[in-house]
Parts: sequence; C-alpha cells; structure tokens
Amino acid sequence: MDCEVREIVDALLASYLEVGGINHIDCSNLPSKRAVAAVCEDLLRLAFPGFLDDEAVASEELELKTTACLSGVIARLKKEVARSLPLMGTGAADGGEVDPGAEAQRLVCHFLRQLPEVRRLLRTDVEAAYDGDPAAKSFEEIILAYPCLEAIAIQRMAHLLYLDGVPLIPRMMTEWAHAQTGIDIHPGARIGSHFFIDHGTGVVVGETCVIGHHVKLYHGVTLGARSFPKDGEGNPVKGLKRHPNVEDHVTIYPGATVLGGETVIGARSTIGANAFLMGSVAPDSLVALAELEHEIKNKAAHRRGVAPGGTAGDRSR
Repeated sequence: MDCEVREIVDALLASYLEVGGINHIDCSNLPSKRAVAAVCEDLLRLAFPGFLDDEAVASEELELKTTACLSGVIARLKKEVARSLPLMGTGAADGGEVDPGAEAQRLVCHFLRQLPEVRRLLRTDVEAAYDGDPAAKSFEEIILAYPCLEAIAIQRMAHLLYLDGVPLIPRMMTEWAHAQTGIDIHPGARIGSHFFIDHGTGVVVGETCVIGHHVKLYHGVTLGARSFPKDGEGNPVKGLKRHPNVEDHVTIYPGATVLGGETVIGARSTIGANAFLMGSVAPDSLVALAELEHEIKNKAAHRRGVAPGGTAGDRSR
C-alpha cells in the first residue's frame, strides 16, 4: 500500500485546526517527560546513596558524587520547573510578573533543602517494610527490590513540590513512579511515617487522602473519591476534600475500597480483603465480609454429565 505523506500531513493539519484542547502550539515549552524521569532517578540516588550506582561508592568519594548528582538535579529541575510556571496563571504576590528563572531557582532550592527530612521518613518506611513482611531478609533487599519504596520515595519528594504550588511536575513525578511500580499515589496525599505497601500492584491513593503513622496497605487497595459535585455549568468543583483519612496503625487488606472525603478509618482498625466502605469506621474496628459459600464440583463428573451421587445424564443438583 502506498503511503501518501503529503495527504496524511494535510489531514493531520486539518485535524489540528478542527480538534482543539489537545494541541500545544505557539506556546511556551512544556516540561519534558524524559527530563523529569531522569530527575526522579537522580533523586532516588540522592535518597539512597550507593544503591543505584553501577559502581560501589567509597566514603571518600561520597561528597564528590553527591555534589555532582545534586548539581545535575538543580540544573535540570530548575529548567523543568521554569517551564511549568506559566501554567500557574498567576503573578507575584504584589501583582507583578514573576521571573520564571528566579522563581524556579527559589522553588528548587527550597525543595532540595528538605531532602534530609525526606530521608529520615524513608528510613521509617524501610523499617516498616522489614517489620511488616516476614519475607524481607534485609534493608538492602527492600531498597533494591520492593516497588513500594520507590513509589513512596518519589511521592514524598513530589509532595514537597506540590505543597509549594509547583504545577504539573509533582504529578509527572508520581506518574513516572506509577508506570515503574504499578502504585498510584497522588502527590497531594499526606502520609505519615512508617508507611508500607505490601506487594503494591494496583494500589491507588487519592489527592486529598490523609494517612497516619504505621499504616499498612496491601495490593489492590483503593483510597478514592465518591461522586463529586458540579457547578451550575456542569463542571466538577475542584479543591474539595474527596478522599478518606486513615488514622494510625491501620491495616487494609487486598482489594479493599474506601471512598469519600468524610470517611475516616479509625486508629488500630483492620479492613479485610475486598471490603467496600463509604462511611467511617470507629477506632479498633475489624471490618470483614460475611463468609461466602463456595460451590465445589467434581470436574471429571461434570464433563461426563454425572452429578455427584447421580448417573450419566442426571444433572440434578
């Protein structure tokens, strides 16, 4: 089949004129997904020195390697943050225009100064994984092999940029981690210390979630929103509390769904597998589905059309 390039180009150009809302033309440049991904990888190197390097890192080299890595993060992240700032749509506090370069420098420096505190929290997350998973043999195994730690580390760092109002970049960071790990934690979620997600695949934590200390989630858990109100023109109302609060020392087992901005899971509670909650649970509660009956059949007899205790052709139950 011939491929008429000119014909296809003309059709695409016509589409660009006709279909709006997904074009970004004649505008300032947007943040680069590849650059943000590279920043995430270097931030993990800063958080866990020696774990993500191809060669062993000696203590006498640590200052030099840290300086080089940090300098690269500053240069790249400042560029991407500056590209994101026009999406704010606001000027300086006094009504003047913001210099994107200077503002990006301020935001990036403020962010990076908080990395030591992030590392303190991440140490508690490693401890929670080690204490919470009998299969964990060492801290090294957790840092190198557990997807939850990567997702939590990036979310904790992205959350700092989110709090400073940096557009787009925090979400790009957590979506990078989502693609890497299968764990989707919005950068807006507030998460206490000693947080552990066992296995992790399919976990979703919404923007306005507040998670306390020593919380453990299993795979397939959703901390999500119920239906949300719309304005007079039918547009979703933004900025509302939509996602639940989970208090200290709560465990939520696989496949559980907890929805709603007014929902609170009380401290020391356990939410069983596949539970579905849209209301609050008092502290020290155990939520479990009622026991379900299972039908067990003999597969060979079923294929022959023989019911247990019956004869061929008898399909009575």
